[in-house]
Amino acid sequence: MTELLGVILAGGRASRMGGGDKSLLPLAGKRVIDHVLERLRPQVTAMALNANGDPERFAEFSLPVVADSVAEFPGPLAGVLAGLDWAAERGAKYILTVAADTPFFPMDLQVRLEQARLAADLPIALAATQGPGKLYRHPTFGLWPVALREDLRQALALGLRKVVLWTDQHGTAEALFPSDHFDPFFNINMPEDLVKAEAMQ
Repeated sequence: MTELLGVILAGGRASRMGGGDKSLLPLAGKRVIDHVLERLRPQVTAMALNANGDPERFAEFSLPVVADSVAEFPGPLAGVLAGLDWAAERGAKYILTVAADTPFFPMDLQVRLEQARLAADLPIALAATQGPGKLYRHPTFGLWPVALREDLRQALALGLRKVVLWTDQHGTAEALFPSDHFDPFFNINMPEDLVKAEAMQ
């Protein structure tokens, strides 16, 4: 893969945290987003942040901030579309997305997603972990082809919101990550999750 662009999805409303930006909360002497950036940066050639509202609150990171083009917070697919539009302007063919509130995602995320996508010969790849009798997909952690952005735009315009309903229409490979002793996709949704995250350091 010649150029792979990374997109940090931070467009949610953080209602369970009382609003604000979960990614800017302190964690282990840094902020959550600092952990995310450290893990994503070696895996991509450039990064952007998908966030709504005033982009100046992220100015110190010197990253492009791309807002949802679909109104009323339709969910992570809108952030994926914003990232795909940004990547199209740069002539890239794929983006790698990660969630801004998940500070421990795998350092080999890109490699394993790409391996899964190529092995299955499918256009999209999502991260997954094995739970008790069930496979859990993590739809904010994926490889997405820029070629499908207009299809995604149309799907959002028609009211589709659930990620896997759209990905399953196009064929999606799954990259299985171990989670027996540690959940690499642990995300910070509520104040008590910050306490848990501190203990996971």
